[in-house]
Amino acid sequence: MKMADYKPRHFNWRVEGTVAVMSLDRPERKNPMTFESYAEMRDTFRQLSYADDIKAVVIASNGGNFCSGGDVHDIIGPLLDKDMKGLLEFTRMTGDLVKAMNAAPQPIISAVDGVCVGAGAMIALFSDMRIGTPAAKTAFLFTRVGLAGCDMGACAMLPRVIGQGRAAELLYTGRVMSADEAERWGFFNRLTDGAQLEAEALKLAQQLVAGPTFAHMMTKTMLAQEWSMSLPMAIESEAQAQAICMQTRDFRRAYDAFVAKGKPVFAGD
Repeated sequence: MKMADYKPRHFNWRVEGTVAVMSLDRPERKNPMTFESYAEMRDTFRQLSYADDIKAVVIASNGGNFCSGGDVHDIIGPLLDKDMKGLLEFTRMTGDLVKAMNAAPQPIISAVDGVCVGAGAMIALFSDMRIGTPAAKTAFLFTRVGLAGCDMGACAMLPRVIGQGRAAELLYTGRVMSADEAERWGFFNRLTDGAQLEAEALKLAQQLVAGPTFAHMMTKTMLAQEWSMSLPMAIESEAQAQAICMQTRDFRRAYDAFVAKGKPVFAGD
């Protein structure tokens, strides 16, 4: 499946080489999520599992903000009128978005500026890497609207990224995590100036796609799977994954380049 000409209706999309760059498209409202954008983003990441022309994804900010979470008028208001079946359909759909991100073979980099809260914070959390700006303000604010902090996999994923105690504080209080805290705690891989944010994320993505992309896919797969494995199972799974990678042409290219005292040019096969 080719996605260079993909035209989503509910968010911005462009492709630079083999890097897809997407962003939410309501900057005047700080880019809130709607029912439609949830569903379309979920379906897009599912399609990316079969896209051979996209090797990495950047989720960018827009208008100085990343995402303000679920739209109060377009989502939260209508949820008050839904029955349990309708509510569960919605909460499962939001979970399906981050599951699709986790399952997509491409590394995903979130470039976070300004507001990054609620569902936006979850999209950033389920990215493989995050670059922020000093103005980034991240909050898992579910308890502040009377909901549990366990939304969209937050209680599973956030402790893995920043630790159990820190995650518990953020999920109980819903308070803002500053950019400095986020970098210090490991949520952000690094901070950069807002004017350079998207360029820095693209640079990182392009570094990844110039590498052994099949091996990157295997790395992402093992990072996701090994949380539920015992240590002996994980070691055996990595032995199998590495044996698979040793059959790739990229492994041969790396060896040939080393022998020739050159730099390998990887092709992802």
